Parts: sequence; structure tokens; C-alpha cells
Amino acid sequence: MIFRPAPISCPCLAVAAALALAGCGGKKAPPPTPEPTVGVVTAQPASVAMDTELPGRTDAYLTSDVRPQVSGIILKRLFVEGALVKAGQPLYQIDPSLYRAAVGQAQGQLASAQANAVTARLKSGRYSDLEKINAVARQDADDARAAAGQANAAIVQQKAALDSAQINLRYTLVKAPISGRISRSTVTPGALVTAEQTTALATITTLDPIYVDIQQSSTELLALRQAIAAGGAMPDTAAVKLKLEDGSDYGLTGTLEFSEVTVDSSTGAVTLRARFPNPNGLLLPGMYVRAVVSQALRKGAFLLPAGAVVHDAKGGATALIVGADGKIAKRTVQDQGLRQNQWIVTGGIAAGDRVVVEGSGKAKPGQAVKTVAATGAPADAAIIDKSPKGGGKPARSSGASGAAQ
Repeated sequence: MIFRPAPISCPCLAVAAALALAGCGGKKAPPPTPEPTVGVVTAQPASVAMDTELPGRTDAYLTSDVRPQVSGIILKRLFVEGALVKAGQPLYQIDPSLYRAAVGQAQGQLASAQANAVTARLKSGRYSDLEKINAVARQDADDARAAAGQANAAIVQQKAALDSAQINLRYTLVKAPISGRISRSTVTPGALVTAEQTTALATITTLDPIYVDIQQSSTELLALRQAIAAGGAMPDTAAVKLKLEDGSDYGLTGTLEFSEVTVDSSTGAVTLRARFPNPNGLLLPGMYVRAVVSQALRKGAFLLPAGAVVHDAKGGATALIVGADGKIAKRTVQDQGLRQNQWIVTGGIAAGDRVVVEGSGKAKPGQAVKTVAATGAPADAAIIDKSPKGGGKPARSSGASGAAQ
């Protein structure tokens, strides 16, 4: 009889065999994906100057047309065309011969009137004495007194005539009424000019300082005043800056002088006038410029770096926020434009929000991230507070949310 061993059944060996097979043909599980790192700033509210860029044109501070006040022949031109002239500086010499003769004639007539007055006064005195003793008729005495009064009146009249003749003689020397730069001359020596002519001999323009007339739509002005009335903004008297026709910045700042009280019915705009220093004469009347005007301070706004806000094709603005759970959230924000490479955000952001500035392409909404302070930007998005309470110092966050987590 032949004995055969029974098959051995061992669960341990089966499991080992299965693990061996899995080790030979299976794949290793992937390691967990590391959290991306993004640069953030912490938003802090403050009062932001709401700058508006408006079109405008330069206008002379003072302008005066030089016209003759007497008629005559121009003998000399006493200035250099295009030069700076001072008020009272002689510009033209008109032939004074006739006016000098008129002065002499007026002087003679005045002397004659004064001599007649002496005789009339003496006669009036004698008649008054004779009247007291009834040696002369009362009518004759009255006539003598009246003649003396007429003689005195004639003196006053002749003095006025002499003054007029002397004034006309002075007018033969045409002087500059104001200081400024004078234009080219429209007449030459030998030309006949008249006191009533409409054509100016030259024009003087004061260029330093100079005015800039700025046009702002009545709609924008109304919205600004409503914002101030509602308490969302407060008036600002910041300096006005200029951009020239070629796009360059004018180096000097101006001040806003006043605003018109009426709206131009043809354009629907209100004119604002600013005054600028112009020591080098770079600005000339009639130049087209763009003025950057700060008319109000927006309360509770934020200045965020340019990379913090993204606009879509329809103009909608969004920003990425790192929440308290360390995850990215996409939020719709309202901005008032870009100023000095920073967005002025007035809605959608709260104080203390950590706004993603760098690395936004590596993070998606709902994804956990690590945060570090953005390079090239402060640890928070505080700005200069121009309100009286701000004292001109930046408001800084005391939190440590900008540090690496």
C-alpha cells in the first residue's frame, strides 16, 4: 500500500504570495502635493485722494492790448518785439508837436483869464465901497460882482483845458499798461494812428503765473457733491498737476482758484480755474493740457498694488483673498482706477483682508496656500491718510499676517 501526503493549506503562505505578486506588478501611491506659496498684503483703510484727470487749456493771467489814446504819426518804436516789458515802460513815441502847441495855447489862455480876474475883483471891490454910500447904482455893483465870479470861473475852466492838453501830450509817449511779454508790433515808424482805432499796436501778456481752465462734466461734479454730502468723502484742496500735450508732466504744481457757478449749456460742463507758476514761460496761452485734480478724499478706501486686481473683458474687477482657513477665495471688488501703479479699491475689501499680490497664477479658489509678505510691497496695503486725524503718517497693521505661515 502506497501512502501519499495530503496537500498543505496555509493561509499565511497565500497572503505572502499575493503580496509578492503585488510588489512585482503594482505602482507606488503618489506623494501629497505641496501647498503653493503666494505673496500677500494686508488691506488697511484710509482716506484716499480721489484724483480726476480732466482736459483744459491755458489762459493768460493778464492780457492788455496797447492802443493809442491820441492821434498822430509814430516816430519811434521803443521796445524789442517778443521781449519782457515792465508796466510804465515807453513803447511808442507819437509826434508831440501839435500837442505841445496845444499846451502852450492853454497856458496862454489861463494867464489871460487870471489877468482878467484881477481886474474884475478890483472893480467889484470899488463898486461895493461906493454902494455903501449910495454913490453907485445897486445894479452896477451887482454886475461887477458877477463879472468877478465869471472871471474866477474862467480861471478854473482854463486850468482844466491846460490839464487836458498836458495829458494828451503825455499820451504821445505810449507806455506799457501791465508787465509781461509783448507781441510783435502791428505798426512801424511813420504810420498814422488814431485814438479811436480798433487795431491794437501790440499785445502784452502776463505769463507768470498762468491760468488753466479745466472742463468737468456737471454729472461728475454732481456725483462728487453727493458723495461729500453723504459723508463718503470730504473736500480736498490738494495741488493740481498738469500733463502737457506731449504726455510729459509739468514740473510745478498749481492751486485750484474757483469753480464756475453755471453749467455751459452747449457742452454740459463746468469750468474750474487753476493757477500755475510759469517762471520759464513753458506754458503759453491756448495750449491743450490735462489736469490731475484732487477735489475730495474718499473715506475707507484701500490702495492695492497693481497685481492685486484683475479685470475681465467686461470691466469687472476681482481679487484673490486668503481666508482665515488659509484657502483662496475669489472676490468681486469695486475700484476707482489706477493711480501711481496702485488700484483705488472702494468696495469688496475689508480691513485686515490678506490680498494676493504675487503667485496668483499658482493658486485657485478653494485651494490652501502658504502666505509670505509680497516682495517690493509693504507688509500691508496702508496708505498716507490725508485727513486731519491721519496726520500725514501711514497707517500700519499691527498683525503678523504678512509673515510666513
